[in-house]
Amino acid sequence: MSPLTITTRDAPTGPVLEITGDLDHETSPELRHAIDRLTLARGQLLVLDLAGLRFCDSSGITLLLAARNLAIEAGVDTVLAAVPANTARVLGIVGLDQVFAFYPDTRAATAAHPPTAVIADTTPRGTGSRADQVES
Repeated sequence: MSPLTITTRDAPTGPVLEITGDLDHETSPELRHAIDRLTLARGQLLVLDLAGLRFCDSSGITLLLAARNLAIEAGVDTVLAAVPANTARVLGIVGLDQVFAFYPDTRAATAAHPPTAVIADTTPRGTGSRADQVES
């Protein structure tokens, strides 16, 4: 068994998680922690770079989906880069090749998704229009 290492770095398009080693029931909490610490902004791209992934069980697959779900909530796309052949085969068998876009490496993934400007939402919060929020 090879230890799991997760490196988070920022790319112009958004965060890149480089996942190396064995991703299984025992090591999956480490990836969960890394996912929970992500700061995502609408319009970014989350790249999960699996170039160094040696093994991935169902716990690992669950966390890939958890990362995608977190990204969707934030308005962020998620892609997989450098997916090892054995992992790509398993992801294909369970239909996740239809859920994730696969790229040969992080560079190709980020090139296919140029950075977008993040526009702040200035819509007033509340039950009505801005006039409803002004005190009388």
